[in-house]
Amino acid sequence: MNVPLAQHAEQHSDTSFAGSIRPAEIVRMALVTLATHKLRSGLTALGVIIGVAAVVALIALGRGAQAEISERLSANGANLLTIVPGSLDDGGFSANGGSGQITMEDAEAIANPQRAAAVGQVSPEISSFSNVARSSTSTSAQIYGVTASYCTVHNMRLTAGSFVSEQQAHTGARVAVLGAKIATTLFGSIHAVGQYIRVADTRLTVIGVLATSGGNAFASVDESVLVPLSTAQQVLFGITRTATGEAVIDTIAVQARDQQHLAQARAEIQALLATRRRGKHNFTIYNQQDMINTLVESRRTLTNYLSVIASISLLVGGIGIMNIMLVSVHERTHEIGLRKALGASERDILAQFLIEALLLSLGGGLLGLLLGTLIAWAGEISGRSRAIVGLDAVFLAISVAVLIGLIFGIAPARRAARLNPIAALRAE
Repeated sequence: MNVPLAQHAEQHSDTSFAGSIRPAEIVRMALVTLATHKLRSGLTALGVIIGVAAVVALIALGRGAQAEISERLSANGANLLTIVPGSLDDGGFSANGGSGQITMEDAEAIANPQRAAAVGQVSPEISSFSNVARSSTSTSAQIYGVTASYCTVHNMRLTAGSFVSEQQAHTGARVAVLGAKIATTLFGSIHAVGQYIRVADTRLTVIGVLATSGGNAFASVDESVLVPLSTAQQVLFGITRTATGEAVIDTIAVQARDQQHLAQARAEIQALLATRRRGKHNFTIYNQQDMINTLVESRRTLTNYLSVIASISLLVGGIGIMNIMLVSVHERTHEIGLRKALGASERDILAQFLIEALLLSLGGGLLGLLLGTLIAWAGEISGRSRAIVGLDAVFLAISVAVLIGLIFGIAPARRAARLNPIAALRAE
C-alpha cells in the first residue's frame, strides 16, 4: 500500500509535522492508501462482508420465522387449548397406547357444561397421511377427521361452499373440505365445490374450500383435506379402541368461553381427565402461548447456533485485516521513517494505520449489511420465508465491523508507530 513519498511531503509541507495532523487529513490519507490497492483492500474486507451478511440474514430470517409462527398460532385463537395423549413424565407421547390415549368419550365429557363450565366449544380430531387424487392429478396430504365444531374452534373461514355439518360428522358422509393450497393443486382455477376427489381409494364430494390460514402448530391446514370424523374412522382409516372399547382419537382442541376463562378451563379439564384416568396424568394440555414459546425458542436456539458459525467468518476477516496491515507496515517502513523524520508523532502514525484498518472493516460491514439485507429480502420475495431486518441488526453490523477494526488493527498500528525512524529510513 505504498503512496509516493514525495506526494506525502508535498501534501504536508504547508502543515508542519511538528504538530498533530488533523483527523480529517488522516482519514483522507488512509482512503488514498486503500484506494491505491483496490483489489487487495476488497479481498481483505471479504471475510467481514461474508460474516456480517450471514449474521444479518440469519437474524432477519429468524425473526421473520418467529413472527410468522406467532401469527399463525394466534390466528387459531388466543383462548385455544390442545389436549394430546401422554406426558413428558411418561417419557414421551403416544397416540395409540404406551403413554396414554385420548378418546371420544373424553371429548364428550369435556363438552358437558355440567363438568367443565369454562369450556365453550370442543373439537375431537384424528389425522393421517394419504394420497389424494383428482383425475390424473394426485398428491400426498394430511387428512383430518373433524366434527362441525372444528371450524369455530380453529377460527377457520370458507371461501366457497360449506363446512362439515353435525349430521355429516356422525353419519359417515363421504364429503370433504379442502385447504386453500390443495384445492389449487388439484383443481387449479376450476371451482372445486361439487367436484369429486379420491382419498385412500374412496370417492368424496368436495363441499367447501377453506380460506388461507397458514397453519397450526403441527401442520399446514392449507395443504390438508378435512373429512367428517365418522368417515375417517369408519371408511378411510378404521377405528382404534381402548381395552374398554372407547374410540381413540389423536387430539382434542378446546375453545374456552373467552380468554379470561382459559386458566379455569384448563384446570377443569385437567381435573376431569385425571378423574377419568383414576388419578393418572397421562395426557398433556397445551395452550397457544405454550406452543408459540416452544417453537420460537427452538427457532431462536437454531438461529443462535448458526450465528455463531457465521461469526467465524468475522474472526477470519479480522485476522485477514491484521495480516494485511502487518504486510503494509513492512512495505511502508521507509515511508514511516521519512514521516517521523519530518516530525510526525507516534500518535499520528498509530492513528493512520488504525483508521486504515477501521475503514477496511467498516466498509466490509456496510457491504455485508447490504448483502445480508438483500439475501433476507430475496427469501421473503420468494415466499419461502419471512424476514425482518430491524435497526438493531444495522447497529450490530456496524458495531461488529468497528470492533473488528479496532481489535485486529491495533497491533499493526502500534508496530508502525514504534518503528525507529533511523532504522526505518535505512530500510529498502
